[in-house]
This record gives sequence, C-alpha cells and structure tokens, in this order.
Amino acid sequence: MAERGDEGTAKGGESTPRRGMTRRRALFTGGGLLGLAAAGGAGYATGQADADTGGGAAQDAVPFHGEHQAGIATPAQDRLAFGAFDLTIETAAELRDLLREWTRAAELMCAGRPTGAVAGHPQTPPEDTGEAAGLPAAQLTITFGIGPDVFEKDGKDRFGLRSRRPSALKPLGDLPGDQLDPARTGGDLCVQACSNDPQVAFHAVRNLARIAFGSATLRWTQLGFGRTSSTTRGQATPRNLMGFKDGTNNLRAEDTTGMDRFVWVGREEPQEWFRGGSYLVARRIRMFIETWDRDRLADQEAVFGRSKVSGAPLTGTKEFDTVDLDIKGSDGVTVIPPDAHIRLASPEINDGQHILRRGYSYTDGVDPRTNQLDAGLFFIAFQQDPHRQFVAIQRKLGVGDALMEYIQHTGSGLFAVPPGIRPGGCIGEGLFR
Repeated sequence: MAERGDEGTAKGGESTPRRGMTRRRALFTGGGLLGLAAAGGAGYATGQADADTGGGAAQDAVPFHGEHQAGIATPAQDRLAFGAFDLTIETAAELRDLLREWTRAAELMCAGRPTGAVAGHPQTPPEDTGEAAGLPAAQLTITFGIGPDVFEKDGKDRFGLRSRRPSALKPLGDLPGDQLDPARTGGDLCVQACSNDPQVAFHAVRNLARIAFGSATLRWTQLGFGRTSSTTRGQATPRNLMGFKDGTNNLRAEDTTGMDRFVWVGREEPQEWFRGGSYLVARRIRMFIETWDRDRLADQEAVFGRSKVSGAPLTGTKEFDTVDLDIKGSDGVTVIPPDAHIRLASPEINDGQHILRRGYSYTDGVDPRTNQLDAGLFFIAFQQDPHRQFVAIQRKLGVGDALMEYIQHTGSGLFAVPPGIRPGGCIGEGLFR
C-alpha cells in the first residue's frame, strides 16, 4: 500500500506508486527534514540531536561491525525476535537502498540508541517507535540473511542477481516428517534480533519493519525465550521445554578451527563477496508437551540418550563425559539406544559434521483444535553448507529419531548470511558491486 502523497495517477485514473525517493525515504534519510526545521520544527531538531549524540556506545553493547555479523558466535542472549520479510520492490537498486537504511538503523539500535527522533515534528510520524527509550542495549545483536528467492524465483532472475547467488543457497527440499505451514516458511530476507531484554529485541524487528514500509512486508515472525544452546564455553548448558539439557556438544566460538571448518564460508566459495558469511537454517519445531509429560522417566531418557537431571550421556555420570555409542548392557543392546537422539545427531555417524546451534524456546498460546499448548523449539543453526550439514543430519533424524514421536516441524527458512559489515558499509554490499 502506498503512503498518502506517494502515488501518481496512471492512465484511466488508477493510482500507481512512484519509484525513487518516497515520502517515507525522505523522512528517514533526512531529505525532507531540513524544510521542517526551517519552518520551526524545533521539536524534531531536539529529538534528532538526542538520537545522534545519545551517550555514545552503551556499556552493554555488542560491536556491530566486524569480520562476521554479530549474533552468530556472540554469546547467546536470553531473548529472540525473528522476522522473515517478503520484498515488494522490483530492482536491485531498491534492494540496496533498503539494506543501507536497515544498516544505519541497526548500527544505532545495537549501540543502545533510537533510530531517530522519538519526539519529533508534530506533523510527521516519529522516526523511532519509542518502546525501547530509556532501556539499555542489553547486548542486542541484529543479524541479517538473504533468501533463495532473491536470486531466482519461479525460474526468473528476479533482481538480476542470479549470477551472484551463494553456491549452497538452494531450497532445502522435502525432509522426513515435515508438516510445514506455508505461512511460517520461507522469506526473501530475515532479521534475527537477540537481546537480554525482550522489548529491545522486539523493538529492533518492529522498527526495521517500519523502515521497510513500501519495500518489504513481514511474512512471519517468531518470539523466543530461554536460549536452548550455549555458543561459548563460559555459558552453562540450558534446558529445553522437555526438561533436558540441550546442545551440550554444540560448537563453541572459542573453537576457531571448528568455526572455520563448519560455520564460516571460506575460499571454497566461488562468490568472493560471500566469503566470511554463513548459512542460517530456522525451523519451528512444535513439541507435543502433554504427551511427553505423561511418559515414564526411563523412556524420556532413552529418547534423548541422556540423564534428565545431570545431562550426562547414559554411558557416563557427568554432562560432558564422552558419549560412547558402542557400550552394551547385559542384554547385549547398546546402552544408548539405536534410535536415541544423541546417537543420530552425533558427528560420529554424520561424517564428522557439526553445526552451530543457536535456538530458543517458544510458546504461542493454545492450539484451539486440541486445547493443548502450542510450544516448542525455534531451532536456529549456522553452518558452512546447509545441504552437507543440516539436511544430511535431518534426513537421519527424520526417519529414525525416537524424538520424532513427540515433535513436529511446522516452519522453515533458509538464508544466506553475508559477512560482517565495515564502518560506513552496509549489509551484503559486495553483492551489488
């Protein structure tokens, strides 16, 4: 929908949106503000000054610029707001402009500052929605990704960027056990906002959606609470909604060799602009909690292959004891069952592959069809090649994992996450060179 004042008149009296500098863009970039200030818009001038000089970098801010985007190897925060967007623009130049605007806004928000004036000129919309005013950055990170349809959709080179597509950015395909809701699947762009304050994370996605008006619309969103994995050695292993420790053997950021081998895209990538990036796979996994809660403890532990309280593998006594898949009990059967989740997800039977997990628990109220909780895991993983890593592992899990009786994959997304952003640069700038 075009903003009032942004439309032209086509033949036959139909309204058609104009390309180029819209009223929204002019307001956001400042192109339409000088005239307001000259006309006596002192309220805006004060608000903008506060936004531009608001105390500098916050003490609890995570650096926005760097070799890789923040929010991947960053110590996992407690809260998540995730948004997938559909583009409504038609040219690569318009996409580049949107990413530039998003970059500027993200730089400010990650520093604990508003995207613009909260209290501006009374005749224009505020430049920031204001719900994070007075709140700290709370270690906010904003991570951006680009979906496959940006490069090719329905066989068409949609933005003239097909030749620049990262080599592994191809649809995941049908996976065993999938019952995906199209309304919770896909997207042209994604935004992962993580913070230790839920309102700060929500504010980030909300304001990027506001800035994108006329260029992109939200396709789906997901709020998450309670991280379900540790990304650094200093973090304790959290528990998922089934009560089990999750991600004990996850990659850690301190393992630079492992990160280079399994997470960061390197010289093997023919697209030079994407080297230093990664691939994000998001999966909304509903847990049938009520069924799980009625199962015996012994069965629950057999499903995971771990002790529920200590998190130790069934072949050990402590959480980080080595998982021995070969030890057999007196009955001649392996102590860790053949269909245990820990076995089928282990690198030992997945050609040594690892992924960096960074997921969150979620709850979306009650399913009106069953009067049961709609809750579970919003799984996020970063990897160097989603087909060699996530897809291959999921194909094993989908057909043999005992956990599949209690879960259902209901949403999915695949995104190429460009490398880090330099000062003065923008998200994915190498894509447009």
